[in-house]
Amino acid sequence: MKKLLLLPFFIIFSSFSQNKGNWVALLDKELSQWDTYLSYRHQTNYNGDEPLDANGNVIKPIGLNPQGFDVFSVSEKSGELTLRVSGEIYGCLISKKEYENYHLRLKVKWGNEKWTPRKDKLKDSGILYHSIGPMGAEYWRSWMLSQEFQIMEGHMGDYWSQANSAIDIRAFIPEGVMNPVADENPNFIGLGTGEKAGGYCMRSVNAEKPSGEWNTLELVCFEGKSLHIVNGQVVMILKNSRYLKDGQSMPMTKGKIQIQSEAAEVYFKDIAIRELNAMPNAYLKYF
Repeated sequence: MKKLLLLPFFIIFSSFSQNKGNWVALLDKELSQWDTYLSYRHQTNYNGDEPLDANGNVIKPIGLNPQGFDVFSVSEKSGELTLRVSGEIYGCLISKKEYENYHLRLKVKWGNEKWTPRKDKLKDSGILYHSIGPMGAEYWRSWMLSQEFQIMEGHMGDYWSQANSAIDIRAFIPEGVMNPVADENPNFIGLGTGEKAGGYCMRSVNAEKPSGEWNTLELVCFEGKSLHIVNGQVVMILKNSRYLKDGQSMPMTKGKIQIQSEAAEVYFKDIAIRELNAMPNAYLKYF
């Protein structure tokens, strides 16, 4: 499988200098730029239906900005802030602002803890972008309608459709039990709701660093196009972000950003965003 090119720093710097937005830090001790949402401690027998208690009654999600939980916490050491996501309960941080046409970057590394129902599975989290609508709209009843930049052991940069979203990705078409695989050379194919190729696409190359080391993730979004970048490598090229409403395809180019809690301990730092007024020149060739 062909590796995508690692862009030289001077090219990236030159490209971004054409955009006026300054970097804005999104992490502080109080998580003042984020809301929190917690849904459930999901069990291994979950099937997508509303969870029930021992008496057969529907269990309500924990909800928005609940008190008394430490799923999301920020610590400071030598002036550096680090966000810990325990993963114990499914849910997310949700940016209070909506964003459109931006470059998001952050650093991420794995902790040690895993929780039911993923104790025997890969550690998992994710960045959900262009997030709109109510919470709990997808299978796990934990997140908003959105596009996912997957964060998973060995799968950083994968794509998942959340709820009824869809998008086009440069990828090899799937066959049999095979998933679509991203690459810079094939034509774009449709992924997500209403598309034959399904709602998942694998990144082009595993660019993740060894467990315990920090990984730099970047998400570039401009006018419905996006790039998933892991440690400097473009691992997925996407365009025509959309969702299905009453059988009609609707543009989906802005929304809130969610950071998932999904049964694994994970750490984040240096979370920052900048506004773009154009797709950086260094990335135009991918489209």
